[in-house]
Amino acid sequence: MKIALASDHAGFSEKEKLKVLLNELGLEVADLGTISEASVDYPDYARKVAEEVAEQRVDQGVLVCGSGTGMAITANKVPGVRAAVAWSEETARLARQHNDANVLAIGARTTPPDEIPKIVRAWFSTNFEGGRHADRV
Repeated sequence: MKIALASDHAGFSEKEKLKVLLNELGLEVADLGTISEASVDYPDYARKVAEEVAEQRVDQGVLVCGSGTGMAITANKVPGVRAAVAWSEETARLARQHNDANVLAIGARTTPPDEIPKIVRAWFSTNFEGGRHADRV
């Protein structure tokens, strides 16, 4: 499975840690930036990931910014993208199970650092349930 990964300056440090975790999970990672903690505009990076997902050049995306919200809003403007902010293992699992979300957004400033790897593991170990949820998606 190939994953597009990006962050803004607020999420850069966590993004770098996530690259290691995603590789450990056996996922191929395309790092779309940013490359430092220098201030950048989060929509630029959210759109890069969203377009990769929408064009099916990758299977899923992961975005990290201060709250996760700005990147999710931007990503959801791209047709075919279903980005969800997850702040716990449960919200990550439910976004995948019930909403068939294909982009995970995480808040580096709002999520305890020790929870982020748990959220990512929950996301990538959960599949869409389909059934009654399929018509809603």
